[in-house]
Amino acid sequence: MIETLIRIVLFVLIAGYAIVLFVQAVQRRYRYVKLGQSVWGGGAGETKEGARSAGFAAQTFGQTKLLKDPKSGAMHAIIFYGFIIVQFGALDLIVKGLAGRGIPWFDAAWFSLSQEVTAALVVLAIGYAAFRRYGENLKRLKKGWKPGIVVFFIVFLMLSVLFALAFERAREGMEFSPFAPLSSLIAAMFGGLSYSAASVLFEIAWWIHLLLLLAFLVYVPQSKHFHIIVAPINIWLRRTDSPGRLSKLDLEDENAESFGVHKIEDFTQKQMIDFYACVECGRCTNVCPASNTGKLLSPMHLITKLRDHLTEKGAALTSKSPWVPEFAFADGGVHRMGDAKEAFGAWDGGAVTDIGPTMQAQTMLWSAAAAGKSAEQIELIGDVITEEEIWACTTCRNCEDQCPVDNEHVDKIVDLRRHLVLMQGSLPHDGQRALQNIERQGNPWGISRADRAKWIGELAAYGDVEAGGDQADRTKRVPTVKENPDFEFLYFVGSMGAYDNRSKKITHSFVRLLQEAGVNFAVLGNEEKNSGDTPRRMGNEFLFQQLCAENIAMFEKYGVTKIVTACPHTYNTLKNEYPDFGLQAEVLHHTELLDRLVREGRLVPKYEVKERITYHDSCYLGRYNGVYDPPRRILQAIPGVELAEMERARENGMCCGAGGGRMWMEETAGKRVNLARTEQALAVRPTMIGSACPYCLTMLEDGTKMKEVENEVKARDVAEILALSVFGGDVAARETKGEASVQ
Repeated sequence: MIETLIRIVLFVLIAGYAIVLFVQAVQRRYRYVKLGQSVWGGGAGETKEGARSAGFAAQTFGQTKLLKDPKSGAMHAIIFYGFIIVQFGALDLIVKGLAGRGIPWFDAAWFSLSQEVTAALVVLAIGYAAFRRYGENLKRLKKGWKPGIVVFFIVFLMLSVLFALAFERAREGMEFSPFAPLSSLIAAMFGGLSYSAASVLFEIAWWIHLLLLLAFLVYVPQSKHFHIIVAPINIWLRRTDSPGRLSKLDLEDENAESFGVHKIEDFTQKQMIDFYACVECGRCTNVCPASNTGKLLSPMHLITKLRDHLTEKGAALTSKSPWVPEFAFADGGVHRMGDAKEAFGAWDGGAVTDIGPTMQAQTMLWSAAAAGKSAEQIELIGDVITEEEIWACTTCRNCEDQCPVDNEHVDKIVDLRRHLVLMQGSLPHDGQRALQNIERQGNPWGISRADRAKWIGELAAYGDVEAGGDQADRTKRVPTVKENPDFEFLYFVGSMGAYDNRSKKITHSFVRLLQEAGVNFAVLGNEEKNSGDTPRRMGNEFLFQQLCAENIAMFEKYGVTKIVTACPHTYNTLKNEYPDFGLQAEVLHHTELLDRLVREGRLVPKYEVKERITYHDSCYLGRYNGVYDPPRRILQAIPGVELAEMERARENGMCCGAGGGRMWMEETAGKRVNLARTEQALAVRPTMIGSACPYCLTMLEDGTKMKEVENEVKARDVAEILALSVFGGDVAARETKGEASVQ
């Protein structure tokens, strides 16, 4: 009786102390998050009550995102559900140790079998996890002793359960049972134990299990495994509006001291929850075009560095250490980035993609400073996140698509860019030139505003190259909104489609197809302005909002209700971000409209296009807007086309390297992103690379030139390929002649 009383008192004291430490660790991190800006009234991270639970169960309990990698997904699902199941057995075991008998509900043989099978499966899953990290040596997974701690915790937790059950069987003299196979085998190994010896061994195993369980409880919030608690919260609070939609800055706020993010407290509380939700699985870095081609940016390290900095600065600002019990943790100093100049070696010319150099550089550079700045003195931009990382992002959102806990990386990078551009005027020189050109002439090249509609005259000239009423009908003059005030669709051409010589061919093909289908459309001509996507992604919110206001005023002036555009960047901005500023119009991408026209029989692909085509998914069309099937349906409707998918396609398609303003900035580190993507396309041996984005087409065409295969593998927009089938193979010849005639 006294022994039982002592055991209960010790249990209460130890468990109570562990729970207090756990609560302190969680509470202190909660206080750090509260340092951020509140956004619970809306914004880019707005969540709609009706949609919050739509995918919560699927992601949290169905492990849907984790299962994008089937092997690790299955492994994680076993550990996840195994832990839940084993906790019922742990509760029963604790009650046995305190009361001398277990919970009556758990006496059933099936319960005993479920516990032992689950424990064995968890140990096997943990073994596979350790093999992937240290044996298979996956580059996306961090190495070292810290990631291995949880392996020992979980394995010894499972073993302590099995040994406690085994010594209980030995103590009670139970026979071998098929419903308790593992504990029966262990008990048999200790055959001949006296009741007293078995009781002592049970007591040791019981206390080991309890102490491991409580130690793990205290450890969880002070490690990356805090995601066990935070990830479900983060998934519940996930974005339910358009993916990647950026927040609207109130530039007229007279009380605003600055715009964008330049200190950790400038991030929103939801963004800070992202930091603590991170699993450090490296899936984001594994698909990042910058990480894959030898740039310093790694989405995983972006999040973990921000988390470390928040923890260190939060501790300084609240005077509450994140570590409990504090005496058990040595002060490692304040983390900051080192000099990246010596962090990278030369790019391995034989590799298509490789995240190894980036992972190595980030591990080498992010370390606790022996002396120098305090947490309050550390600069977020420079000491934590370098400008090199900030400008390397292509805003492709592949990182966010892969993240199993719905972290968002792009909005944080854009917020950092906003401060650099709006408050410091700091951005790469070539990017600055592009923004200045947009501000002065409405396009990134600085070509005269008066030349925006020049392509219309060039299209008419093409129609005069060859005689024949049929051709002349197809290339009749493109009407402006003034000439055709009763138009149904406004064709928003965009800067690429209006100025870039290669992209103008897409414009010409699309216009011919619209005319052939009898679509009532018009263009703005020289009244059209840049959509503002490039300025916004590069951080110049002021210029974006100016262009946005002017464009919306123009749309309202001419009564625009439907817009179609061939540029996914323009499409995304008009469709998902202009509504924040008052736009009310249906916005279609040209592949969506063309797909509709083909299915309605208004466009008939009748000429064979004998090409093996691999289609490249534009990030802003696919991951941002979920448009994957319309361009593929168009290609599949064309006689003679053989469609060959790349290994990285659809949701996991790799970026061409042009997004986020990178189109206008030169790459100076590692390998060119567009070259890597072109090599991925060439791996399926196509004769043609299809695209539905003028940016992507330019990058892929440049890639084929770098690989010196431009004569064997052509890059074409879906509209151009469809035009070949609708009008016949002489379209290409007419374009060549027409191009010569207007130069």
